[in-house]
Amino acid sequence: MGMNKNTVLAWATTIMIIVGLALIALGAFRYDDVAGYGFAAVGIGFFAVAWVFNALKGRV
Repeated sequence: MGMNKNTVLAWATTIMIIVGLALIALGAFRYDDVAGYGFAAVGIGFFAVAWVFNALKGRV
């Protein structure tokens, strides 16, 4: 299975979005105290990094 740079970035973007959604869900449904805000903030950070990976597709 040959994977070029764009395929790797697409998979990384997909995985980061899934992990970000999982962290936001943990913050929303599992933790009711201040830790929930931390999980949600890290999940939003994962979305930001996934956005950067998506923007890099075709440019590297």
